Amino acid sequence: MAMILISQGRDMTPWAEALKEKRPELDLRVYPDDSNKEEVAFALVWNHPLGVFKEFPNLKCISSMGAGVDHIMKDPELPANAAITRVTDENLTRDMADFCVALVMNHLRGLAFYKMQEAAHDWQPRHYLNISDVTIGVMGVGVLGAHVASQLSNLGFKVNGWARSKKMIEGVEIFSGDTMLGDFLATSDILICLLPLTKETTDILNRDTFQKLPKNAFVINVARGAHLVDADLIEMIDTGHLSGASLDVFRQEPLPEEHPFWSHPKINVTPHIASVTEPKAVVSLILENYDRVRNNEHLLNVVSPQKGY
Repeated sequence: MAMILISQGRDMTPWAEALKEKRPELDLRVYPDDSNKEEVAFALVWNHPLGVFKEFPNLKCISSMGAGVDHIMKDPELPANAAITRVTDENLTRDMADFCVALVMNHLRGLAFYKMQEAAHDWQPRHYLNISDVTIGVMGVGVLGAHVASQLSNLGFKVNGWARSKKMIEGVEIFSGDTMLGDFLATSDILICLLPLTKETTDILNRDTFQKLPKNAFVINVARGAHLVDADLIEMIDTGHLSGASLDVFRQEPLPEEHPFWSHPKINVTPHIASVTEPKAVVSLILENYDRVRNNEHLLNVVSPQKGY
């Protein structure tokens, strides 16, 4: 039984090396390897060419290289008999929480604005916010979002979460379902988006959503670029309803040079680095699912095709 690595625009060498180091005898191939495709039962992928899976008639598992699976779900020709799985990793979870804490504190103390003043040799102390001054709303409390919410709560922040269904997180009040979304937004001085990208959540960070936030609210998007309607964010900042945003994900990556986010004084841009999968940290989990496929056992971290996460 063979495993194949499939990606557009990503160097597969670190993944191949990590897998072979862990299991030298693994029958591992890198697309577009033309070896017997009927032997391939496991595909490890990121941003694959759409429709590629039909080349492998015996495919039983499609595993994402990261926590997100929207890049898989957008393929209209997914094989009906192949399970879809994703990666969970303590390092990914920790890194995401650390990054969100950094963005929140950067906003509270105005560090991005001081950096601009530094470039202009402008000595102008500004009023800053304290932890007790804000309520943070975490939109999406799956594995990553729940940990982000817990870490912020542990630091003394008032934290609320929003999810499609009811969940329990110690120290965090959870709002659930569409009927409670408005109440959740109305309390969120800082809104952090950690939702999975689905048909229901695409464009959810839009004018209507922003208008339900308190005046001077701040938006952090570390989920997916397609959650955000770019023009609506700029409008709501420029009209004074939002105080600004920190964005780590974008509809087109790299962010085009001419995009207005680059030059907007109240928008902080980072190049999708909030939480990056390290191959050596997750190959054991991937090989565990590979063995489970080979032994016809229940897989770990299976994604629901209907929910998209």
